Amino acid sequence: MRIPHTFIRQSTLRSVILEFVTRDGTDHSPVAPRITDVLKQLEDNRVALHFDEDTKSCNIVQL
Repeated sequence: MRIPHTFIRQSTLRSVILEFVTRDGTDHSPVAPRITDVLKQLEDNRVALHFDEDTKSCNIVQL
């Protein structure tokens, strides 16, 4: 299910994005610019938040 990023509190959205950008643990670049980049992509509707009811997990996917 797609969740509009504007429906989520900023602190929660930031936590979801942080988990997403650090998920694989292989990118050792600074985290803050990656978070900013994902936020910009959400605002530009290039990516979206999706919640999976079965796994109770959230992911960010390209549109």
